[in-house]
Order: sequence, then structure tokens, then C-alpha cells
Amino acid sequence: MKKVILFCSAFILFVSFTTFNNTTKKVVSGGFTSIKIDTLFQDKISIRAILIDKNKVWYGGDNSRFGYFDLDKKEKFEEHIYRDTLKLEFRSIAQTSKDIFLLSVGNPALLYSVSKKDNKFKLVYKEVNSKVFYDSMQFWNDKEGIAIGDPTEDTFSMIITRDGGETWTKMLSDKLPTNAVGEAAFAASNTNIVISGNDTWLVSGGKKARVFYSPDKAKTWKVVETPIVQGKPMTGIFTADFYDSKHGFIAGGDYENPDKKSDNKAFTTDGGKTWQLIGQNLGFGYASCVQYVPGGNGKEIICVGSEGIQYSQNGGENWMQLSTDSKLFTIRFVNRNTAIAAGHNKIVRLNFK
Repeated sequence: MKKVILFCSAFILFVSFTTFNNTTKKVVSGGFTSIKIDTLFQDKISIRAILIDKNKVWYGGDNSRFGYFDLDKKEKFEEHIYRDTLKLEFRSIAQTSKDIFLLSVGNPALLYSVSKKDNKFKLVYKEVNSKVFYDSMQFWNDKEGIAIGDPTEDTFSMIITRDGGETWTKMLSDKLPTNAVGEAAFAASNTNIVISGNDTWLVSGGKKARVFYSPDKAKTWKVVETPIVQGKPMTGIFTADFYDSKHGFIAGGDYENPDKKSDNKAFTTDGGKTWQLIGQNLGFGYASCVQYVPGGNGKEIICVGSEGIQYSQNGGENWMQLSTDSKLFTIRFVNRNTAIAAGHNKIVRLNFK
């Protein structure tokens, strides 16, 4: 959705190492109590798409830029993809064992593969449409991948590869569930798609906030209603994650009312068939990205968004604020105690204590 992801304002960045509780109703023993934040690099850049590839953190950014930061060598590599006079915004990123894939959001939608061996890139898909707007991309395996975008007709725009990303095909609308009028997705953090084995979940927002589920790598779909706030263009589900095939978490809220902490978090224990609200009026308001903590048994969750970095030890019921930095848009874990986050003008490493 263009109104949300193109929002950017000048902001003086700061990092707080102070840890304090945001709720007091229930305390769970163990888990994280503080965080140390190391800045890997700063630049005039907006980054909403990152992935971890062994010792490298790959990113897609605005102004036609992509690159990686080598965690071992502590070096940054960056490249521009020039296409006429276009300033591309890469908000979707995915990988196979050999390549990185970057997808721009707007018209024309341009999807590039980048060789991990020599960093050379090539265009593998192009779509021209005044309504085109791609939000997220993931791979099931080394051969099969998926990307979704806002509807250009009456369903999600969905492109699929079955040959490792060499070619991509847009699925016909009659093979997909119909979106409600005003229902689309948000390119907030490349977490609109979650994959676990052959299972795939897509999340929507706007006039409807729903979960689209496929058990067979996008061949068939079912749609589930959720209790997340919806009904306005900038409400709904902005981010999702699954700990395993049964336990999942969705979050978002009202982008225009980022302090509202109700009806913006929900969980499932049955693979997304049903969703229940949790953490009402606690923790964060608007959420840009949520991720389960590795090894946390589906109970530990990290969120970045309007309330900085928030942490739950009990599946989202209660939350602790670990940092007040509200300009981080996306986060991925390297291991249980280390994560990489990116956003407005920087990429940082988070060390959880």
C-alpha cells in the first residue's frame, strides 16, 4: 500500500540502552532483560528488506540500492541497479543457495537475481501496470518461490517460479481467492509471506485483515478472517511469523493511530485456522515486524515498530520495552541471542542479554 510504505520523515536517530518494563500484570522468569545495540553502518537510506546468508546481511533499499554487510570482515558492499531514470525501491528480498532476489515495489515492478558468487545481477521479471505494487517475496526451496503484491484485478498479484528464479509467472485471478474491495498488503518489512515446509501464509490489511493459507506451495488457497483492526486503508496486518506449522503470530494495527494498543496482536495454535487477540492495551501499538526468538518454544517474540523494540516471554500476553528506537522497520535473527535490524538510515546488530 503506497500511502504507508512511502512515508518517511526526518528524524534524529538515537539508541537507548535502558531497559524497562512496559507492563506489570505478569512477569515470566528467565528470558532477555536487556539489549546491546551496535551500529553496523549508517547512511542516507531506507531499508525494509534484509536476509541473513551465513556471515552476510543482504539488504534492499531505496534509490535503486542493494548490498550486504560482511559480519566477519566488518565490510559493506553496495551496488546500484540503474534502470532509465527510475529510482527503484527494493522492499522484497529472498534467496536460494546461489542467488539473491530483489523486487521493486512500484510500476514497473522489476525483479532481479543477484549472483552470490560475483554479485552480477540480471532482470528476470517485469510487470507494467498502473496498479502494480509488490509487497513481499520468499522461497520454499532452491527451485520454488513466491512474491505477492496489491491487486491489479480482484485478487492478490501473485508471481511464482518453479525453476530457481530464472522465470516467473503471474497466477491467473480465477485460481486465487478474491480480495475484498480495499484489501491489499503492506510492504513494511517483507513479512507478509511466511513459509514452513509446503505451508504458506499471506496476510492482508486495509478494509479486511485476513490470512490466506496454502498447504501445497500456492496451488490451492483458503482464507481465514482475523480479529485484527480493519476497515480503513491503513489498518490491518502488517507482519506475521510462524514458530512451526501450528503456532503463529500476526500484528499490525492502525498506522494513522500508532499508539492504539488494542486489536493489533493475535496468535494461532492450529496453523492459522483460528486467531485470538492477545496483549490487549499492552506492549506496542503499530507493529512493523514481528519475529519469534529461535529456541523460545513459540513463547518469545520480538517486535519492532512504533514503540521501539518490544519483547514478550509469554506468547504476546505481556511485553517489555528493550529500546525506544522507533525507526527500525525489519528484524531477522542470526541465532538466539543475536539479531540484525534495519530501518531509517542504518543497519544494526542486536545482542540480547
